[in-house]
Amino acid sequence: MAVKVLILEDNPVARSFLCRVVRESFSDAITITEAGDLETARRHVLLTGGAQGLHGVDPFKLFMVDLELPDGNGLELLAELTHYPATKIVTTLYSDDDHLFPALQCGADGYLLKEDRFEVLVEELQKIVRGQPPLSPAIARRLLMHFRNVGGDASAPESGFMPATGLTTSRPVPIERLPEHDRLTPRESEVLTYLSKGFTIKEIAGYMGIKWFTVNDHIKSIYRKLNVSSRAEAAVLASKQGLV
Repeated sequence: MAVKVLILEDNPVARSFLCRVVRESFSDAITITEAGDLETARRHVLLTGGAQGLHGVDPFKLFMVDLELPDGNGLELLAELTHYPATKIVTTLYSDDDHLFPALQCGADGYLLKEDRFEVLVEELQKIVRGQPPLSPAIARRLLMHFRNVGGDASAPESGFMPATGLTTSRPVPIERLPEHDRLTPRESEVLTYLSKGFTIKEIAGYMGIKWFTVNDHIKSIYRKLNVSSRAEAAVLASKQGLV
């Protein structure tokens, strides 16, 4: 079954360029749906079950979303798709904090600059298969600089979570067992075991005999159930709770 991709971009030339990037990036069969405005994108999403991704037909596995559109902002769609089981990437010309951080806060899994070379964009998109966030080099540098600056802030709290380092102070945080409805499925537990051992999404897919985007769906579900946002957090919590 082909992997469904939705590209939301109002500029026809840029949209065609991104289509080529997507086709070059993945070895799987690809079906690309194009949308030039928010309303069209929403109609296509509705056909796959709406913003929850509860579908009777194939859901999209990858969204590439421009920010400034004729009928609104791509952030609106990102916010609506918070619970949609797909990888969501912003593709834009803006590399400033005012665009970057709101996009990440709205649920973007990656942030690519359309002005990057074709080869660079292909390489960044391929990171999805390796379990890495697709970020243009300039965006990755900006994020590093941001958190380095935060790390030098002397106003960090005396207890609790320190956002710059991810470390906690001496105040203990109780570890609770997962509620029954949030227990991992056997498949998710298997994926989590591989994640804990450092395997990439592509390697996990090979070992389990499933597609990379199916592994990606399992990981998103694991993160949601464990209330974590990285494989390191998931591995630590899983070890403490005896999940792997």
